[in-house]
Amino acid sequence: MLESRANPLEQAPAEPLEAPAGLRILVVSSDTYPPSRVDVSILFGKELAGRGHRIDWILQSEQACASAYAILWGGSTVWVGATDLGSSLLHRIRKHARGILHDLKLFSLMSSQRYDIIEVKDKFISGVFALIAARRARKRFVFWLSYPFAEEYILKSRDGTARYPFLYLVRGLAHKFLLYRILLPAADHVFVQSEQMRRDVAAEGIALDKMTAVPMGINAEMYAGVGERVERQRIARGERCFLYLGILGKVRRLDFLLRVLVLVRREIPGVKLYFVGGSENPSDVEFLRQEAQRLGIADAAIFVGQLPQAEALRYVQDADVCVSPFYPTPILNSTSPTKLVEYLAMGKAVVANDHPEQRLVIEQSGGGYCVPYEETAFADAIVKLLKAPDEAAAMGARGRRYALAHRSYARIAESVDAAFRRLAVPARG
Repeated sequence: MLESRANPLEQAPAEPLEAPAGLRILVVSSDTYPPSRVDVSILFGKELAGRGHRIDWILQSEQACASAYAILWGGSTVWVGATDLGSSLLHRIRKHARGILHDLKLFSLMSSQRYDIIEVKDKFISGVFALIAARRARKRFVFWLSYPFAEEYILKSRDGTARYPFLYLVRGLAHKFLLYRILLPAADHVFVQSEQMRRDVAAEGIALDKMTAVPMGINAEMYAGVGERVERQRIARGERCFLYLGILGKVRRLDFLLRVLVLVRREIPGVKLYFVGGSENPSDVEFLRQEAQRLGIADAAIFVGQLPQAEALRYVQDADVCVSPFYPTPILNSTSPTKLVEYLAMGKAVVANDHPEQRLVIEQSGGGYCVPYEETAFADAIVKLLKAPDEAAAMGARGRRYALAHRSYARIAESVDAAFRRLAVPARG
């Protein structure tokens, strides 16, 4: 019997599946409940579920919650775990411990034989538990890696940006070992965030042919009415500006944009820069405010704050130009920027730096300029678009057509669905 094996992670053949109309999938994810990311709510909750798959979830609560519970969400069941929202080290450890203990529910769920596949997204200790459960039940094990978390923890521990450097280093090294030596080698399939991440993971010894790149996309329905409103709703009419949408974490080096703003204002006085977003660490935003003050542009750098997606996109719609700078580091090179596709879907001309995914999207869409990560290059491209609004509008229109045709989750779901169905080989005999 499988239970008697000395090594429960040993590769045992999964039960061959029928090729059904849809698969039964259990997802253990680092996302919280209720899901806020469109790649969860739309890609899984709508598009994949709409293709006949039954997808249930094990998630931790986003809001204060003292005990676990189950709830129906979009036709699926979510087992929601308790959490701890305190900010001290002890509270954070307690939160992670509660999450891991809640994830242990996967053993009983997988032993019930109701699922064909267990998928783990961005969870490493729980990923090992899921792998054991999948092997015991002879079911498929899939891992979804959306970001190089292990590498980021190690980098933060060494560059001084981690709140607890030693703990970040230990966490990063442990997660890196679990990911590249246990979880990904044993996985039946691996989803990654971009083609660059696919190449990076392959360099760690994981076969290219068992990985699928799934870039960030958009819910096309949210962008159906773009272009119908003419007058600005959030930014004053007549004000020339460019905008950044996204996380304002220090690792993203967004003081770069403040120096770009100084250069742009030399050519076009009165231009403003809007930051729409926030950071888990308030000191990150305070750093940018202080830097704007030091550069003498405090009145031109507008910090809108964190907003619901629909409200944030209203600011995007009002902007003249949108920017997507990615500091050139291996940590960010493998990411798939959501903001870039959102900008394009909103019909906005974009200035982005030479980053693998951004270069690909700009080249394929014709929706903006892809320039070196240099202040002068960024400023020159922004000035060029601000002085040529007709060209900016034409770029925006091209970008919008591309985003809706190639980066909607309806389109992206096709490759994910195909990867899942390849795991459902016909039953023997």
